[in-house]
This record gives sequence, structure tokens and C-alpha cells, in this order.
Amino acid sequence: MNYFAEFGKNYIFWASAAAWIIAQSIKVALGVWREKRFNFRWFTGTGGMPSSHVAGMSALATSVGVTYGFDSALFAVALTFTLIVMFDAQGVRHAAGKQARILNKMLDDIYWKKKLDEKELKELLGHTPVEVFAGAFLGIVISLLFYK
Repeated sequence: MNYFAEFGKNYIFWASAAAWIIAQSIKVALGVWREKRFNFRWFTGTGGMPSSHVAGMSALATSVGVTYGFDSALFAVALTFTLIVMFDAQGVRHAAGKQARILNKMLDDIYWKKKLDEKELKELLGHTPVEVFAGAFLGIVISLLFYK
């Protein structure tokens, strides 16, 4: 049995991966447009518009629903996992990003007063609700476009 050939036909995986890649590419394009420069870290970084985590998970849940039925236990598991990722992307990681901004301001103040040189914390950890919604929408659309 050729497992690689079978995996190559896995619509659910490829729709999810495509949603994540397309969302990351959109973030890079928006970054280049906004800052007039290219930064490779935008491909691997977190945060920004749209949420690639949510896009991938929404594509996963939609693909599972289309393939196995929206009344299946597998769809319920995929949807629950997607909702947890959405909550984390918007809630927990967004709050951590706000805290990083405050800590960076404190470090900046200490640096100018005491000459302390510390590396800044990553501020763009989470997503706004709009970024999460855009990621979910993108994931659903890509999953449906990939469906045979």
C-alpha cells in the first residue's frame, strides 16, 4: 500500500494546510504593503490579519463536516477544537500581547533612565476579534473551494 499517495489525496489535510499558507501569505503581503519592506519572519510569526491558526482550524472543521457530515461525532470534535483555538487566539494570546506592550514600555523607561539594555518581548501574540473572524471566514471558503 502506498501511504504517501493516499496522504496526497487527503482533502481535509490539504484544505487546512492551504488555508494556513494563504492566511500567512496575506499577512506577509499586508506587511510589505504597510511597511514598504519584506520581513521573512512574517511567514512564521504569530498575530496579524487574518489569523492563520483560525483559518487552518476553520478549514479543518468545515472539511470534516463536508466529508463526514455536520451531525457526525468527528465534526463535533473538530468544531470544539476550532472554537478553543479561536478563543485562545483572540482572548489569551491577545491579552498576553497587551502585557508585552506594557512590559516593553517599562523596559524602555528603565533603559533611558538606568541604561538597562533588554530584548523586547513579542507584542503581537494574539488577534483582534476581526482578525479571528477573517481567519475563520478564509478557512471556511478555502475548504469549500477545495471540496471535490
